[in-house]
Order: sequence, then structure tokens, then C-alpha cells
Amino acid sequence: MSEERSQGRIISIDEGLVKSQLGSVVRETVEQTLNKMLDAEADELCGAKRYARSPDRIDTRAGHYERTLDTKAGRVKLKVPKLRTIPFESAIIDRYRRRESSVEEALMEMYLAGVSVRRVEDITEALWGTRVSAGVVSKLNQELYDKIDLWRTRPIEGAFPYVYLDGIVLKRTWADEIRNVSILVAFGVNADGYREILGAVEGAKEDKAGWGSFIASLKQRGLDGVQLFISDKCMGLVESLAEYYPEVPWQRCAVHFYRNVFSNVPSTKVKEVAAMLKAIHAQEDRDASVQKAELVIEKLKAMKLPVAAKTVEEGIRETLTYTAFPREHWRSIRTNNPMERIMREIRRRTRVVGNFPDGRSALMLVTARLRYIAGKEWGSRRYMDMTRLNGLVRFEVLTG
Repeated sequence: MSEERSQGRIISIDEGLVKSQLGSVVRETVEQTLNKMLDAEADELCGAKRYARSPDRIDTRAGHYERTLDTKAGRVKLKVPKLRTIPFESAIIDRYRRRESSVEEALMEMYLAGVSVRRVEDITEALWGTRVSAGVVSKLNQELYDKIDLWRTRPIEGAFPYVYLDGIVLKRTWADEIRNVSILVAFGVNADGYREILGAVEGAKEDKAGWGSFIASLKQRGLDGVQLFISDKCMGLVESLAEYYPEVPWQRCAVHFYRNVFSNVPSTKVKEVAAMLKAIHAQEDRDASVQKAELVIEKLKAMKLPVAAKTVEEGIRETLTYTAFPREHWRSIRTNNPMERIMREIRRRTRVVGNFPDGRSALMLVTARLRYIAGKEWGSRRYMDMTRLNGLVRFEVLTG
């Protein structure tokens, strides 16, 4: 009897209800905190609190607009302040935009990697507090494709003195066969020294047709003020540059040139030859580099490496274009390494997909990653001091 009474006193807890109410409390707390932070940012921009009279005030409120934000606590509603004269740019919203880009990219990766829709729903709820249904995943991907296309083909504004070009080869499925698909990418350094992704396109391969179409589209979208193109020596690319930008010089990537030479050198002598080649690009000016190259060519012949000597003789001047530009820029424009770092990041992110269902999906995921990179420190930090370049009025293509 006493046992029955004890059992009757046991409190029954509705675990689901507790979780729901607890989640609601957390969500409300997050919502209140974020809105207070937005208000504080608005007060700081105005120079005074909302209703305070102050001689330091520089603007006043003009109401607010609402927007939602997905957080780990769930979806919250933000009241974003509007100011009468100053644009309200919130650090909170800025972080949201970068996070939103990352979320979109993750959804696309899961979709392309063949993750089941049910699994996508579970993953999105665990990560972001919001469950994304099958229909929403499909709709989001289409909307994302449209958004990426707009960003990828946007007008190019302002001058870009330095432009880097490269391509990456990925795998796609075609009629039950695995085939290559090339994604061609360009980024530039603008007149203020900041980097910007200029575009990306799908090409069947890195040939004249692919590069010609891409470079023509860059010019059509407004790419102007270019003083130097930097890339590896892909003949289709070089010929296209000469066709669409005949007045702009081209810098052949010194690192890729070294690799071309090494392909004709025994492994036991690569280290010695590498030191010889680096000595050419360590000289104080172009004339000194050419003189050093002539000595290197003779030494390669003496080492019984005639093909390597011929490679240096025929190509070394293409790697010395950078010497006509400010010395402070040499390290950044002598090679295509700045682009190679981006390509490494793209390879890392696309590895999870494996073989893409088609070329367009490959282009979309690569461009999503480029868009994400551009929104981070890469695009917001000054990369070069361009004040020295402003004095460079004319560049004569050096030959011989």
C-alpha cells in the first residue's frame, strides 16, 4: 500500500514539452539580446541615445524594418534600425551575410554529394536550429544558382591594374563516363590595392575557345585599366590575351616556368638547377637578370642538359615582365601563387563532392566558394600599396 502511494507521488515529466518551452526561452533571450545590440549600434552611429537631446547627436532614428535570422537557438526576428541620413550597416548583419553564404554553400555541397534529403533535414536542424525540407533544399539550390550567376556576371567597375588568371580541372559524369570539366577563374587587384574576384566560367578544357570566350566576357563586363596579366603559359590563354588586350603585357608565372625546366632535369640535379634559376630572378633589374640567364644557359649546356638550356633560353624573358613595375610589387606579381592559394582552397572544398553531375553544378560550387572567399578578410584587407604604380604611365613590351 505504501509502495502504491509512493508510486502515486512520482511526478511525470513531459520531456518534449520541457524542451520546447526551454527552446522558446532561449530563442527569446537570443532575440532580445541581438535587438539590444542593434539598438546600441544605432545609438553609436547617431552619437546619442534614441530620445536623448545631445549636442553630439549627428543623426536621428527613422523607424525600423524587420528581418529574420536563423541561429542555433532557432529563427529569431530582428528589428533593424533605420536612420534618417546615415546608412545603417550593422556588424551583426554583416556577420549574418557571411554566415548565410557559408550555410548556402554547405547546402549545395550536401545536395551535390548525394546526401539524402532526410539527412539534410536532420543536419540543418542540428547546425542552424532550422529544419530544411526536401522542397526547400531544391528551391534554395535553384535560388542560389540564380544569385551566384548574378554575382558571377555582375558589371566590373573601376580599374584593375593587375589581373591573375588560372583554371582548375574537376570531374563530371557524362553518359555514365567520367570526364574533365575546367573552371576558369580571374581575380584582380584594383587601383586602391584591394583584391576582387572578377569572374568564373565553365570550359570543356583550357583551350583557345574557352579562354577566348572568358576574356571576351570580362572585357564586355567592363574590365579596364589593366597594366599586367599574370598566369601560367597556356597558349590558348596567351593568344586570347593578345587578341582582346593587345596593349597589355603578360607575366609568365616564374614557378610554373621552373617546373617546365625541371621536367628536363634529372632528379639528382633539380636542387642545383633550382638555385641557378632563382638567382636569375634575384637580380636588381631586368638587364642583370638577362645577363644572369645567359650564364645559366651556358652552365646547363656544360652540365649536358641541352633541353633544359633551350627551355630557359626560349622562355626566360616571359618571366621578367614584372621588372618594369614597382619593386615593392615584384614578389606578388612575379608568380601566379596568389591564385594558386585560391585554387587549393577550391580543391579542398570540391573534394567532398567527387564527381559532379554536370559542368554547371561544378561551376556553381566553385563560384560559391569564390564568393565566400571574397566576403572574408581576403577581399576586405588591402593587398598592395598602389601609390607607386600611379607614376607608371606607359609600359613598353621588352623583347630580345
